[in-house]
Amino acid sequence: MKNENNTLKIALVQSILHWENPNANRAMFSDKIEQIEEDIDVIVLPEMFTTGFTMSPQNIASEEGSLTLSWMKEIATLKDCAIIGSIVYNEKETYFNRLFFVKPDGETYTYDKRHTFTLAGEHKKYQSGKQRLVVAYKGFNFCPLICYDLRFPVWSRNTENIDILLYSANWPAPRINAWDALLKARAIENMVFCIGVNRIGEDNEGHEYPGHTSIYSPLGNEMALSKKEEILIVEITKNEIEKLRNKLTFLEDRDQFNLLD
Repeated sequence: MKNENNTLKIALVQSILHWENPNANRAMFSDKIEQIEEDIDVIVLPEMFTTGFTMSPQNIASEEGSLTLSWMKEIATLKDCAIIGSIVYNEKETYFNRLFFVKPDGETYTYDKRHTFTLAGEHKKYQSGKQRLVVAYKGFNFCPLICYDLRFPVWSRNTENIDILLYSANWPAPRINAWDALLKARAIENMVFCIGVNRIGEDNEGHEYPGHTSIYSPLGNEMALSKKEEILIVEITKNEIEKLRNKLTFLEDRDQFNLLD
């Protein structure tokens, strides 16, 4: 039986991505997910998992967003688990880097990337999001964020009893040390399990992605890390968070922030 004793089993899918080819990427991820033999509770995919990190959203047909959401719902039903990942989404000719959190019953939540990556001009192509998302699922509170959000600790701050911070990303090789360090820092400062799912391989713009999909414990201990194309299966328990927070009451001393647009 799944989720015994407040335990979650999570599949982190680290993969190459076919450039601006949603059909090929959906087929590829379907094949990968079909090979998961264990009962799992959550599947996490990289940022823009149907296209790669494209700054040409106009190249993606407007119907692809709804097609991918339908595909995610089918996978969630088939595997009886939640599935999470971001895609290029066209809403009335406004583009979003939109993450979907789809539960097994088809219930769907969305998060639009708050911190668009100005170095690549993402802010010129995609509308920035304004609201954070916290999803309750199987006894855990998830806060899913996207790539560049990782650099901004106030936006990631645990103010809503979050158990899992999750970053879906396309994080390139030249700055992978920052990725590793920041994931660990977000885990420690928020006393959460912190998960980062990155892609691997080279995109059509010549950017290399080294993976480093990983998970850190609420004390910042590395629980798993991958540098190759594979699916990491990790297991976490709610009891571990509760015991640590009862013993180490650091979150009670946190500063209060108000974000102003």
